[in-house]
Formats: sequence, C-alpha cells, structure tokens
Amino acid sequence: MNKIKKIALFTPELQQRWLALSVLIVVVIVAVLVIFVPLINKKIELDEIKNNLAVRLQQYERILANKEAVAANMADITNTNEAQSYFNSQETDALASAEMQEFIKKAIVDAGGQLSSTQALPVSSDDNFNKITVRVRMTGNSEELRAVLYKIETSEPLIIIDQIDIRPMRGTRNRMTRQIESSNELNINFQAVSFMRKPA
Repeated sequence: MNKIKKIALFTPELQQRWLALSVLIVVVIVAVLVIFVPLINKKIELDEIKNNLAVRLQQYERILANKEAVAANMADITNTNEAQSYFNSQETDALASAEMQEFIKKAIVDAGGQLSSTQALPVSSDDNFNKITVRVRMTGNSEELRAVLYKIETSEPLIIIDQIDIRPMRGTRNRMTRQIESSNELNINFQAVSFMRKPA
C-alpha cells in the first residue's frame, strides 16, 4: 500500500503540478523583488526627504518669526555706529587729512614730544570707505610715546596706528669723560589711519 501511495505521488501529472507551483512561487518572488522592494525603498527615501524638508521649514519659520527683532537690532547697531563717530565726518579727503595732522601734532606737543614731520599719503579706497593715511615722524621718550599713542588710539573719529618703527637715538659724547652717554630719547615713525565714508 505504501509503495502504491509513493508511486502515486510521483506521477507525471503530479510532478507537472509541483513544477507549475514552483514556477509560480518563483515568479511571485521575482515580482516582489523587482516591483515591491524598489517601491518600498523609494517610499522610505521620500519619507526621509519629507522629514528633512519639514525640519528645514520649521527652522525657516523660526527665523522668520525673529525677523522683526533682527531688523530692530540691526537698526540699533547702525544708530550706535553712527553715534560713536568712528568715521571722519569732513567733507573732503584733504580736510580729513589736515584735521588728523592737526590732532596728532597737538597730541605730540601735549605729551612733551617733538614733531619732526607729518606727510599725507595718497587716499586709498576700500569698499564703501576712503582710507586717510598720515605718516608721522617724532622724537620723545617712552612715556611721551605712550601718552601720544593712548591719545591717538582713544580719539574720535577712530585713528589706527600702523607700521610703527621705534629706534633709540644715539647718545652724546661727554666732553669730560669722552664716553658716550646713553639717551632716553627715541626716533619714532608711524602711520596713522582714519576712515571716511564714500559720498553716496
């Protein structure tokens, strides 16, 4: 009986049915792999893009919500900048240079130093500003130099010291001892720079 059942299981008709069923299962698996897996991957990718865009949208909404506060802060900064007089307010570069030379001369004299010379250098332009530069030569001791630099650096409009060169002055020979006595005096060269807004 068992042999008859085993033979019945392996009949050609039954084998064809099993083969057809196997082919159908393979076709379904291939269809799932070819059609549904890419669709699922695409959906996951689109969900990630959607989530990223939602996060960026929230960031932009927060930025837009603060827009008025930022604009008010910018206006305050501009007003503060105008009030602090960082820029020279003279009408021309020549007047600005002359005013700066007069200020530096007064600072040197007030500190007890000696002004050797001042020279206005050509004006250079940078973005929205004209750069007014004056070359200065002076003599004085270290205390006088400190007082001059402090006066210039704390001035309004703003003046910046650039390219400073400090050298000790040669001492004088004592007639009695024939020795060279050291000097506290310094030869000082520097450039002072101020800025003007370009005319609108």
